[in-house]
Amino acid sequence: MIEFTLWDILRNLLLATRWTMLLSVVSFIGGGAVGLGLLFLRISKRKSFRTVAKYYIELFQGTPLLMQLFIAFFGLGLFGIDVPAWLAAGLALTLWSAAFLAEIWRGCVEAVVRGQWEASASLGMGRLQQMRYVILPQALRVAIPPTIGFSVQIVKGTALTSIIGFVELSKAGTVVTNATFQPFTVYGLVALIYFALCWPLSKSSQILERKLNVAHRNH
Repeated sequence: MIEFTLWDILRNLLLATRWTMLLSVVSFIGGGAVGLGLLFLRISKRKSFRTVAKYYIELFQGTPLLMQLFIAFFGLGLFGIDVPAWLAAGLALTLWSAAFLAEIWRGCVEAVVRGQWEASASLGMGRLQQMRYVILPQALRVAIPPTIGFSVQIVKGTALTSIIGFVELSKAGTVVTNATFQPFTVYGLVALIYFALCWPLSKSSQILERKLNVAHRNH
């Protein structure tokens, strides 16, 4: 019987952690880009744009991420499209993240008092100029805590991608447990690694929020 040291277990988990981190970053950046587009559609003056964004958001918020992963991986296969697990995982998490980020940011934009819109319009600013120079800078300070808080959810959400065969941290934990028969040690380390990934995000939210508040007061 092969003996596994603590370092052997940790080394295998850390190798898989790289994929968890990469998937989280790709999903957050991709979701942020799509979410920003949805935000502009959501607050558009055109009803058709608002309707499209509304139904997209309701669809992805109202269905389980697990189901979305299945559709991205197995559903496309029904049409003869072979999708690698990492691509399906990134696509599903990106589209899922976009729906939540768009709603988070919409709430932050709407938290800016209506007088700011009216004042900027009186200066002859167009809709995009209002957003860029007046509304978004104010909404940013409100958006930081929930946005970074959701990024933590993305990191933990990557664990679901193991269901389609993507080997990230939690999947590696299962594989290593099956090989070592040390579930408490393995999953204890998995929990610690997830904490090590998520805790700095929470701290960075507090630091950025303080800096923006100081900059706003000085301004």
